[in-house]
Amino acid sequence: MTITRFDPFRDLMSLQQRINRLFEEVFPRGERAEVVQAAWAPAVDIYEEPDAILIEADLPGLSKDDVTVNLENNVLTIQGERKLEREDKRENYRRIERAYGVFARSFTLPSNVDAAKIDAEFKNGVLRIRLPKKEEAKPRQIEVK
Repeated sequence: MTITRFDPFRDLMSLQQRINRLFEEVFPRGERAEVVQAAWAPAVDIYEEPDAILIEADLPGLSKDDVTVNLENNVLTIQGERKLEREDKRENYRRIERAYGVFARSFTLPSNVDAAKIDAEFKNGVLRIRLPKKEEAKPRQIEVK
């Protein structure tokens, strides 16, 4: 089984970005810039080892206190918020590209994951979640007699 990413707003966000781009082309802002609290989703790598599935999420600029990991109804959810730490009212900004605001990523877990042994670690801006497989799901060598 594989982990399936659940993102009900992906198509809506894509449409919103296209509409925003259209308005930017028609009504340019010129030299002024404004900070928008845009929805964002951190990049995630998922890979499988013989005894576990591993999820790594890039969360630069966040601390472990800014992130929560929940498991409910076999869905693992990573949530958090990147806050704009400074309120600069300068006129000389040329571009602000880093997204700020609330994020959430959800993953449906396969049935072979042992939910009681899930472990999460946050280090150097990377969240690592280890999803151990149940003993009966791990590969094993069978002796031929």
